[in-house]
Amino acid sequence: MKNTLILLGLLPGIAYAADDCAGGHNVPDRVLTISEVVDLGLCRNPQTASAYASLRAAQFDKNAAYSAYLPSVNLGASAGRNYMNKSWDNWGYGASLSASYLLFDFGKRSSDMAATLATYRATGFDYDETVQNYVYGLIGAYYGLLNADADVKSATSAQNVAKTAHDTAKKKYSAGSVARADVLKAETTLASRNLDLERAKNNREIAKGKLLTQLSFPADQEITIADMESTFGSDTDMKSIDDLVATAQKQRPDLLRANAKKDAAWNRRNSAFLKNLPSISLTGSLGWNDDHLSGAFSPDTEQINGSIGIRASMPIFAGFANMYGVRSATANYESAREQERNTINTAMLDVFTAYQNYKTARTVLTQTETLLKSATESERVTSGMYKVGRATMLDWQTSQSELLDAQKQNNAAKYDLYIKRAAVALAIGDIKVELENGGNK
Repeated sequence: MKNTLILLGLLPGIAYAADDCAGGHNVPDRVLTISEVVDLGLCRNPQTASAYASLRAAQFDKNAAYSAYLPSVNLGASAGRNYMNKSWDNWGYGASLSASYLLFDFGKRSSDMAATLATYRATGFDYDETVQNYVYGLIGAYYGLLNADADVKSATSAQNVAKTAHDTAKKKYSAGSVARADVLKAETTLASRNLDLERAKNNREIAKGKLLTQLSFPADQEITIADMESTFGSDTDMKSIDDLVATAQKQRPDLLRANAKKDAAWNRRNSAFLKNLPSISLTGSLGWNDDHLSGAFSPDTEQINGSIGIRASMPIFAGFANMYGVRSATANYESAREQERNTINTAMLDVFTAYQNYKTARTVLTQTETLLKSATESERVTSGMYKVGRATMLDWQTSQSELLDAQKQNNAAKYDLYIKRAAVALAIGDIKVELENGGNK
């Protein structure tokens, strides 16, 4: 799907590639490509930053879980006085060092570790989904501003045509070849086109504010963005629905997250069951106590003791907590398994819907291009006919309105196709960008 689904390149740490952009208060004073807008947004967006922080927390939890494979060592110290026969003894001192290492627990430690790793993977996929959803929204805002810019240009062009019609009608009226009604109609059309232009400018300001807000900038600032290519969406760009589904199964974050959560639940269920089995540990301790009546330390009064051994333990009864823990973990696993099935069904529908919408958008764009070409030629011919007295002002007004509508439809169809293309990329979990050329090829 070359040139079609290659939209935005996402890496887990891309939001932190440029630390200085997060603290900037003003939009860069240059024309920004879509890749530059995405980089800027990922650097500044608080939602993706929060998701990244959650990912880091899960990473630290994963690192902490490896401690189960290392020995535990504890150091203790004590000082105290005994009260006997209505008097206090001298101070006594002590110190101890103990260590233990789990030798065997029927795989519970491995299950706990596997559950932690699966949870970490699930958090990573959650971060990926957060980033992709944000980028998709940014794409929509970017193309929305381009669409609004195009509508302003179309409205300006329509205003110029209306001015020409008005001037032509006035000249013909002065020459006595048309009635004053033509001048009045032309004035009405010109006033309408002026209103259309103001509305288009207002919509452009709203679209600009939406994009700036997505980038965490004040909505009243200015931003200049690069337009996209004018031709795209050929038949060779589109993969089959089967290829898209296969890609989604490998790359879509919510599918991978659901699978990771199911794996975590499965390992937690195993861990809950293995909790009822014995565990064997190697233990050792070393201690020193000084209980000399004088409170002074000397080699004669020093007492050093220690031990080493193997300890086995097995829970016998814990108020049925272990039994219900196993049942709870089993139910959670069954829930995670069904949630994965539901996620798969939803994802496949998303892919199919996005695929159909993109196909329709391609057809609509082709139709609007034909409509625009026809409306342009019709307005040109009608204006010429009016100037030589072979068409009425009403005919010219109608052709102007049709041309403006055709321009708006073509603008909307062009940028809607980009958004639908991005929706396909989002549906398969593969939003990427051509960073070198901003998507223009």
